[in-house]
Amino acid sequence: MEDVTIFHASCRWGYLEVHTSEVYADNIQAYAAGFLEGHATRDLITMHWTNTMAGYCTYPLSQFCQKLQNYLDENFAWIEKQIASSSSDPYWRHVELFLHQITGLIDGYHNDKMGIPHHFKPNVTNLLLLQISGDLEDLESAWPKEGKQHVLGSGHCSALIKLLPGFKDVYVAQDTWSGFNSMLRILKKYDFEFRTLHPKTPIIPGHAMTFSSYPGVLMSGDDFYTISSGLVSQETTIGNSNSTLWSKISPENSVLEGIRNMVANRLAHNASEWAQIFARFNSGTYNNQWMIVDYNKFTPGSPPHNGFLHVLEQIPGMIVHDDQTKHLINATYWSSYNTAFYPEIFNASGGPEQVAKYGDWFSYERTPRALIFKRDHSKVTDMESMTKLMRYNDFKNDPLSKCKCTPPYSAENAISARSDLNPINGTYPFGSLGHRLHGGTDMKMTSSELAPNLEFVAVSGPTFDDVPPFQWSTSDFANVTHVGLPDLWKFQPITHKWK
Repeated sequence: MEDVTIFHASCRWGYLEVHTSEVYADNIQAYAAGFLEGHATRDLITMHWTNTMAGYCTYPLSQFCQKLQNYLDENFAWIEKQIASSSSDPYWRHVELFLHQITGLIDGYHNDKMGIPHHFKPNVTNLLLLQISGDLEDLESAWPKEGKQHVLGSGHCSALIKLLPGFKDVYVAQDTWSGFNSMLRILKKYDFEFRTLHPKTPIIPGHAMTFSSYPGVLMSGDDFYTISSGLVSQETTIGNSNSTLWSKISPENSVLEGIRNMVANRLAHNASEWAQIFARFNSGTYNNQWMIVDYNKFTPGSPPHNGFLHVLEQIPGMIVHDDQTKHLINATYWSSYNTAFYPEIFNASGGPEQVAKYGDWFSYERTPRALIFKRDHSKVTDMESMTKLMRYNDFKNDPLSKCKCTPPYSAENAISARSDLNPINGTYPFGSLGHRLHGGTDMKMTSSELAPNLEFVAVSGPTFDDVPPFQWSTSDFANVTHVGLPDLWKFQPITHKWK
């Protein structure tokens, strides 16, 4: 069964639910789910591709795209060998199912006849690119892409986990930071009755999940998930500034990040197990801090039990993860942004060098978002005040938004960035503080009451609480491709009720 709802004008989210039945073999469920999504959302996929990926790789392939194709050929050939030789390992079974789902998506998009192929064939000119868009950012740094300019310090997300006074509740929230041309969005629910391994094994703990996503993308990409296991997983990108680490990226002993996070979402029973599954076969790409919350270990009115919050950070060649529940209880909040928390990761990824060169903006505890969260998290008393904090941007008046810039502030220095509002003729010490089509593009938040029903509050589009709403026609980015996107972005929070 599959259900699609068109965009609601009042909130600017699309909705997609895909349910499959254990009556059918797992590989048929996976392929059919992908096929249905590809067929039902093909117009939206075309628009999203046009806005974000058109022209990325075309024939004849550029040097970067040829290197990317060779890498993917070798990587998926290695993955197929592991699948063939690891029939008793649930991990490889669910990697295989994800590849079936991608194949179904591509076939459904092209209206091809349904049929599960024996081999997945990667192609740098098809919808596979949408699945690995996060990985591409690091691959572009490892093998510089022709004509691609990377913005120094460019952030991706803000995240906050807030423990309310008296242990009344724990809120989990994330803002995606991205280019505004990526704002064609779909909230999705997948409910796939996959078995852990073979037909006589139990149905996976993460058989159902809801998440914010994009047309043609089979994971969140943001990433923000509520899962039937009782887990909520989310991340913020920490990146890597140490160019020597790129040599650790290899097509062997490596599974791309999006596949690993979906396998972990499906197979993990608890937060620690999620981290252990995700840590296998580190690709060194899309390097993030992951925060895994286990609502099974929380009862309102009592402090969270050990194992409630597990935090993982990944860079090429290194993963560190640990239980951070006591830290959350002592501080009453956990915040995350574009800098590593664990000293091993921060130091190895070039953090100290960035601080020495550019200042505290590149530190973990003294970057503007860290200071704003530290100052304002205690103002959170309910869902409304949490939403307000996650959408906060008062860059012209907040002293924490100041910088050695002209004018002396940046709309990047906020919980939800609005870099389009920085003057085009301003001067800035590094690129991310300047004028560009980039900022917070949404907000998602859940609680102990919402998460068991796989529900969350969602706001689509850039913040407009203390700043003007974004409007394509009045911005100086009106010539940027934005097919299917509304002109004025002024949408309210919604909580979608899934079927």
